[in-house]
Amino acid sequence: MDGKAYFIFPIVMTAMMVFVVTLLATIVNLGFPPDFLWQWAKAYLLTWPVAALSAFFAIPLARRLTGRIVAVLKRRP
Repeated sequence: MDGKAYFIFPIVMTAMMVFVVTLLATIVNLGFPPDFLWQWAKAYLLTWPVAALSAFFAIPLARRLTGRIVAVLKRRP
């Protein structure tokens, strides 16, 4: 991945993942109180920047680790 995609991909990917995870965590922890949308939005807006920043470091590491795992699996009979 190069150019703008290198920066856009982690932002888009984490936005989708954090959307689902914070929604599920909010439902599990709070149910559906009257201020559900506010509580969920607060969790989303707090955690998404952290996830996006973390992804910039985690994605290259995950790619290298995946490559190593696949290489080991290919060597097995």
